[in-house]
Amino acid sequence: MNEQARIDKWLWAARIFKTRSIAADACKNGRVTKNGVNIKPSHIIKVGETVSVKKPPVTYSFKVLKAIENRVGAKLVPEIYENVTDPKQYELLEMSRISGFVDRARGTGRPTKKDRRAMDAFVEPAMFGFDDDFDFDLDDEEEE
Repeated sequence: MNEQARIDKWLWAARIFKTRSIAADACKNGRVTKNGVNIKPSHIIKVGETVSVKKPPVTYSFKVLKAIENRVGAKLVPEIYENVTDPKQYELLEMSRISGFVDRARGTGRPTKKDRRAMDAFVEPAMFGFDDDFDFDLDDEEEE
């Protein structure tokens, strides 16, 4: 059996990424490292090496058991790599799950009920809360 493989093909074959192009993009964008060094999609990995993959908010670490380039079924994945991810990373993942959308950037997504009420309070006086003594005939002011 072949003892080496391209990292982008291995990441796809080991079912870490859904497509090979996504795996290659992850390499190009610096989300795949080996020994703390970013690696290119064409980098050759060997059996026994440890590869780290950043999928925010977690950085997963995998020890290569088989260097394959053809995708395998999900049942065979334990023969391909060993997950050696630090347990603290999973705690980080759980904390982000619990927090839910609390970390959503302000102003993105659908407004909350509080945001909507604030917007209504801001718009209402200007558009609908006219005073009785408001003069709609602006031409009169220019003639005076």
